[in-house]
Formats: sequence, structure tokens, C-alpha cells
Amino acid sequence: MVIKKVKGNTFCIDTGMTYIPFYKVNDEEIIMLDSGLAEVEREGIDEFLKKNNFKIVGIICSHSHIDHIGNIAYFKNKYNCIIAMPAYEALICSSTVNLKVYYSNQTLSHVTDNFEHMVCKTDIMILDNQDSIYVCDIKFKILHTPGHSPSHICIITPDDVAYLGDSLISYEVMKGAQIPYSFILKEDLESKKKLYDLKCRKYIVAHKGMYDDITKLISDNIDFYKNRATRVYDVIDDDMTMENIVGSIIKKWNIGVKNIYKYSMIEKMLRPYVEYLNETGVIELTMEDGVLKYKKGLRIG
Repeated sequence: MVIKKVKGNTFCIDTGMTYIPFYKVNDEEIIMLDSGLAEVEREGIDEFLKKNNFKIVGIICSHSHIDHIGNIAYFKNKYNCIIAMPAYEALICSSTVNLKVYYSNQTLSHVTDNFEHMVCKTDIMILDNQDSIYVCDIKFKILHTPGHSPSHICIITPDDVAYLGDSLISYEVMKGAQIPYSFILKEDLESKKKLYDLKCRKYIVAHKGMYDDITKLISDNIDFYKNRATRVYDVIDDDMTMENIVGSIIKKWNIGVKNIYKYSMIEKMLRPYVEYLNETGVIELTMEDGVLKYKKGLRIG
């Protein structure tokens, strides 16, 4: 784990996989922005905190994905820190049953076995109409950027450093991402456009970039996601079920799928692109003999 100074009291931990920002309240107390992945990052973060004599007094979560809230329950139990999160995201991770709503194509037993460590009580629920919050009497600005997740937010520290979470992906990620994830792609693209109006001194992308200017990155992200939607469109022939589409993409994109959980993950990542094509009118959802099928309409532009 490496500390990167960003600006003022804003720093980030480079875990090797992600950038996890934190704000120094004083020499001993910090407020983290997200908490990292439990399985591969917790031990290193623990060692980092111990080495620097840091105590976590608060965690502000950008959204409730496993690689961003994987350690909040652990750190809350260890430090009794304050947890702040968008209200809907907080509800998702308030119980394994609610997590099952999000992981809808997996059984409750599988969700409990694999995601129970994400369950946590949120102290401060950030509402959709809030543009700032106070954690330990320190003000953080909030920009609501739903789409990647239901209520994703960007967090701006008092040093005018914007943590963008997963609202954008870095060029490094673009090089290797076959299917970048969006919960609702249409909303995600609109949220990316909102970032054009964000004027901050520095920007941090979770996976994994730091920028002085994000104008080109925003445009390249929008193009990248739309390109992926076009590639999905190109695979679709008339009268294909969702299962047909997933199977064709796995084959044509040469995606290795060795078990049902990997298949479920691929389906979960592809479905928002199919829904986006349907929402924008370039494919149409029909029903024939009780079977839902997609067929092409207009060419995607």
C-alpha cells in the first residue's frame, strides 16, 4: 500500500487495484471515501492504518458495490466510525434479503455466503436532494451521479478534490474492459455528462486514475460505453431471447465461462446494455408464444 498526496489534507491509498481516498482530520484521525475489497485489500489497509497510527472516524461511501463497501462493517466494528452512504445504497446493504434484490439472479444462500460481510448499519443516509453532508463536523460536497449503481455519488473534499468513484473509468481500465458495468446505462451516460460542469482542482477515479482535467476522459468514457452498446447490438439477430444474446456474446467475444456464477455475472453485466438498446428504440422487446424476444429496429447511432 502506497500513500499518494493529492492536495491539502486529501490523500489516497494506492492498493494496487484501486485508489481509496481519505481526508486527514488531524494527525491520527481520517475519513475514508469507500473502504475497498475485503478479500484482497483488507489486510493491506489494516497494515497501512497501523503503520501510520491512523484511526478511521468516518467512511463516506460512493455506492454499495462489493469492492467499495467490502470493509465498512469490519471498520465500523473495529473503530466505531460513522458510515455515510446514499439512502438507497444504504438500504441495499442493510440486510442479505435486500442484497438479494440487487443480486436477483442468485439464490439467497449464495448471497448470504458471499456478500454477508457487506451488510452494515448506515449512520448518515444521503438523500437525493442533498448537495453536502457533514461528517465529524467537516463538510463534504455531494454530486449525485446515478447509473453505475442506483444512487451513486461523487464526493468533493474540503480541498476541492473530487472523488468520482465509478462514475468514470480510467484509460487503464478501458484497455482491458470487455463489458464495463452500469446498472442503468441511460442514466449512467447522463451522469457522465453532468461531470462536464464539475470544476475541481483534482479528480480521483477509483479504478484507477488521478487527473487535473477530466474533460477528455468524460468524452472518451461516453464513447467507450456507447461503443460497447453498439457491439451488443451487432450480435443481436431478430427474435433472440436474453439467453440467446448472452450465449452469442460469450461465444463471439470469446469470454471464458466455466460455472453458473460466472455466467450469472456476465448476464448481469450485459442486461443493462440490452435494456439501453430497448429504451432508445433500436431494438424491440416482443412476445411470441409466451417467450420474450428481442428484434432489431433502428440502427444505433
